[in-house]
This record gives sequence, C-alpha cells and structure tokens, in this order.
Amino acid sequence: MTTGGERFTAPVVLTCGAGFPVLRDGVVDVGPDGRIAHVGPRADAPELDGPVHALPGLLMPGMVNTHCHTPMLSLRGMGGDLPLMSWLQEVMWPAEARFTEEDVRIGMTAGAVELLRTGCTTSVEMYFVADAVIEAVLTAGSRVLLTPGIIAAPGWDRLGTWEEMRDGVSARIDAGGLRSGPHERVELGYGPHSAYTLPPEALTTTAEAARERGALLHVHVAESRQEDLAQREEFGSVPAQLEAVGALGGRVLAAHSVQVSAEDIGLYRRHGVAVAHCPGSNAKLAAGLAPVGDLRRAGVRIGLGTDGPASGDDLDLWHQARLAALFARVREDDAAALTAADVLLMATRDGAEAIDRADIGVLEPGRWADLVHVDLDDQAFVDPDDDAQLLSNLVWAGGSRLVRDVWVAGERVIDDGEPVKVDAERARADLRAVAARLHT
Repeated sequence: MTTGGERFTAPVVLTCGAGFPVLRDGVVDVGPDGRIAHVGPRADAPELDGPVHALPGLLMPGMVNTHCHTPMLSLRGMGGDLPLMSWLQEVMWPAEARFTEEDVRIGMTAGAVELLRTGCTTSVEMYFVADAVIEAVLTAGSRVLLTPGIIAAPGWDRLGTWEEMRDGVSARIDAGGLRSGPHERVELGYGPHSAYTLPPEALTTTAEAARERGALLHVHVAESRQEDLAQREEFGSVPAQLEAVGALGGRVLAAHSVQVSAEDIGLYRRHGVAVAHCPGSNAKLAAGLAPVGDLRRAGVRIGLGTDGPASGDDLDLWHQARLAALFARVREDDAAALTAADVLLMATRDGAEAIDRADIGVLEPGRWADLVHVDLDDQAFVDPDDDAQLLSNLVWAGGSRLVRDVWVAGERVIDDGEPVKVDAERARADLRAVAARLHT
C-alpha cells in the first residue's frame, strides 16, 4: 500500500515516455516528497492511503521551454517589424537599460503565470538580476533553469564587466549548489549571450567554469545571417569558433542554431551539444528556418523554446510545436517530417533531455510530479477514443486553450485556468504599469 501520497486518475494519461504509450483509464500517484510514485492502468494500481483526484480529460507532463527571456514581457510588441540586429540594438537594449530590479520581478511573475496557464512548468531563462527572477518563480510556483546573462555589449557595463557577471554566477553556485528552492524549483547555469557580444576569452573561461560545476552553458548561436559576420569570417562558423575556443563540451545548449551547416551539425553531434529550437521568433525576426530534420537525423537533442515575449511575443509552447512541425514539413517537402507525437515530445521529454534533466518531462516514478490536466470535452477532439486521432487533435486543434489545471511537484499552481499562488489581476496591472513607462 502507498501511504502519505495522492492519486490522480484520468481517462487518458500521456506519460511521454519510451514508445509514447497512450494510457487509458490511468493513474498517477504522487508521494509526499512531490515525486511520482507510480504510473499505470487503474486496474493495476496499488492500494493508496490518501486522497484521490478523479479528473476528466487527459493528464500529461509539464512542458519544458528551453529558451526564454521572460522578464522582457513588458516590452512585448516593441520593434515588432525589425530584423534581429536592428531590433536588439535600436529598440530592446535601450529599453532594457531602463529596467529596474522591480521591473524584472514584475515581468517574470506575470510571465511565469502565463507559462503555467499554457501547461509549461519549466523555463530555461537567460536574464539578469537573478534575485528578482528567482523570487518571481518561487512566488508563482513554477520551475526555472536560470542562466544569468553574461554580455559585453554597449550599455550593458551598467551591470558590471563580463568577468564580474561570470564570477557572480560561479559564486552563487558555489554558495548554494546547482539546485535550490522547494522541490528544487531553481537550477543555476551560465548564460554567455553570444559570440558576437563577448570576446573569445569570455566564452572560454565561462565554459570552463560551467564544466567545473556541472552547470548548463546556454548561449545564442547562429540565429541570423547578419549577427556574427566577423566571427564567421575568422572561424568559418559560430559553432567552429565555439569549438576553437574550448566552449563546447559539458552541458551546452545552443539557442536557435538557424544558420548552421552540415559540418556544424557534426560538431554538435561530437560534442553532445543540444539545441533550443524557437521557430516563432526565428520567423518573426526573419532569421530563417532551422534545419531541424538534419539535426534530428544526426542525433542532436532538440527542445522547443518560445524565445522572449518581446521577440516571439507568445509564451505558448503549443504554438511553437505547431510552427516547428509546419516549418519542418515545408523545409523537408515531407508531410510527415515532424508528427504531432514528435513535437509533443520536443515540448516535454526531449526538452528535458536537451537540458540534461532526467527528473522532469516524463510521467514516471522518481521524477517530479509536474502535471498538466487538459480538457477533452471540446470539439477539437472528434474521436478521443482513437489514439492517433487524439494526439493529432491535441496538437493541431487543441493546445493551450484546453489546459485546465497544473501541478508542480504535486502542488497545484493553476486551478481551472487561474493561478493559485499569484493574484492574476494584480500581476497584470503591475505589468501594464511597467510597460506604460517603458513604451513612452
């Protein structure tokens, strides 16, 4: 008998585990430690001494957003029709220069609520003012892999030198470890912005610091044709530069990786580099279409990312899943290049694997009970009793609008679409007040 835990039952459970089983009349047991104790058919479930939550619809793992800058939520829509470098240098960076620590906290709080409402429980954030980001995440009850930004671009010296930024991350990890907070809700890594905003020494030494501590190195790579011409002229490509300066190896997450060659993909494969694929942002900024098919065939781990809410505008990973499938099909001239199951896995299990997290992204014993309840009582589902039709309808016609409830480590954080731990109306009002100041 299982004691001291809770049981969740649902007509359908998608574990997103090996073989992608569609479990009918399923059970997910959560222990008092917030981890999954059992998953399986209700008929085979052990006896339980604890409450049972009988849910209609579908249970699945919380989604993993592998690349985001959520605190920029108050800048949503600014410079919306500019290419990447003009958007960054002429609009974003001047606006961010006006951010206060409180602005960052407000943006991250509202953004964490928005992510949770879509069923995204974990986001990989590259941003500054780490204390404000962490406070917001713990307030909302979500989960974060925070890689504080390290940059040496005009105006950013207000936050210190790149050496001080790097050493600040190292000091945090050395003092408190990689993971902290209730149910390990916070993980720390390093966020060197890019090869074009940092000198080679910064990339080399930051990568060394990350490897020494087993931390994630999260870096923008080859997002557009215009951004890193000098680096490509000298090294041939940005991945080649990263290899030359010793920045590959260990846990490396290359965000975007749009303008990469077959040789670059070979470097990724040899060094175990993972990719955060952000199709919406890449399309909106006219950066290009990432070679997702080539990366997958090479065995490169790929997760989905929304990018920041000021570039992609949308923090909905379901939307990114659909875009990823559509763009891959067009690029490959193949209507099955990415299936509904493929992109749902990219948003869950594959995203967790891309950031080397074996404790999230799948519903299986030992992992954190990050659960998402999806309503099946909607005409998006024409035959929910058919497994293939269910998955197709879920991705192509359903998505975030059908997310009803969310739990992180077994703690309910979204109840019938509303945040449990944050006053949504207050969060929205605070966000709009910040935006009103920054948009003038």
